[in-house]
Amino acid sequence: MGELGTAPARPARDVVDYELLFDCVHCGLCLEACPTYSLTRAEMDSPRGRIYLMKSLAEGRLELDDDAVRHLDLCLGCRGCETACPSGVHYGRLIEEARAYVEHHHRRGPLDRIRRALISAVFPYPKRLRAMLAPLALAERFHLRGAIESMLPKSLREWVELLPPLGQHARLPAISSEDHVAADAPRVIVHRGCVAQVLADSENRNSERMLRAAGYRVLKMRETPCCGALDLHAGNDARAIAFARANVRALKALTPDAIVSAASGCSAAIAEYGAILKDDADAREIQSKVRDLSSLLLERMPQFRRLECTVTYHDACHLAHGMGVRDNPRKLLRSIPGVRLIELAESDLCCGSAGTYNLTEPEMAHRLAKRKADNIIATGADYVVLANPGCEFQIAAELRRRHSTTRTIHLADFVALALPDDY
Repeated sequence: MGELGTAPARPARDVVDYELLFDCVHCGLCLEACPTYSLTRAEMDSPRGRIYLMKSLAEGRLELDDDAVRHLDLCLGCRGCETACPSGVHYGRLIEEARAYVEHHHRRGPLDRIRRALISAVFPYPKRLRAMLAPLALAERFHLRGAIESMLPKSLREWVELLPPLGQHARLPAISSEDHVAADAPRVIVHRGCVAQVLADSENRNSERMLRAAGYRVLKMRETPCCGALDLHAGNDARAIAFARANVRALKALTPDAIVSAASGCSAAIAEYGAILKDDADAREIQSKVRDLSSLLLERMPQFRRLECTVTYHDACHLAHGMGVRDNPRKLLRSIPGVRLIELAESDLCCGSAGTYNLTEPEMAHRLAKRKADNIIATGADYVVLANPGCEFQIAAELRRRHSTTRTIHLADFVALALPDDY
């Protein structure tokens, strides 16, 4: 097979959308943008190397063995390579399709199967996740969480360390009314996510508070299905499609003008429903309405009170690389009186969270978290602000290990600190 040039008429295996592989010209500009390559320096742990691997699998020149699967598994799906790529390679789609092929055609080891099955059975379902965490939440009420963590085996303790305080959202102020919102105000839905509504509901509620304060009318979904992002990243394509269809139906029924999510991974997934649900006009319509919180607030700026503090900003991967949103969160932070923004070195390098990556690949995730924490601590900031709960959990856990005084906080929660009390 030639590295470049015309693709064969038909691949031997249906691994990915084969034609998309030939957008890659193997220039290597993606290499330094790839978190795994930056740490391993192994070609097969780079986007270019993985694309070559996908081609080899598709053309029947390579078997889907444990080694090939390992290189695909180690990818974070952060899409930093897409930002760096001059050829417009759709790497995010390729890695998701390749992982679906893996899940359909490769048998993993017993422990890996159990770990992934547990994640798949619990995390996309808020009721199940709450039930699983209920004993830990009870222990936390009696100040026993630290003692329980110390008794757990290392692998399970690392999972638990990622969890935020489980009762923190109960102390949030009540949501203000919409009496002051104009009848013809733009209508916005805050998609509450699956994990986010259990572990980071303050971010959803503060997103709604901010939008109301800015004069938007906030619509409520009766129930919020998982957006499908966790399944897309894990290769569970059938359930991802089912979740996407459920969301399209629920969102379309409310006729919003805009859809936002406190989880950038959810936003990026909904923004690709047109590709996930091919030939579905409703999916394309919903996709076109996805926005980010900072952009909406900059369009209808609420009144802020003064906050005297220094912050730095971490770019969540799917917000920066998937949706191309970089400047607006920074503009919003700078608009708050008294806030001093210090740029973070390698701000758009993945922190290692990547959905459930820090649960399935803890060693690589921890190496990336340490690198991120080094850069954050070097700023001396009071807060590191970000726009994705997974990043928040990952970075906060590492900063706690360092006994750092820098607080990790979601953009919605931070900006809400500057709202007047009547909001």
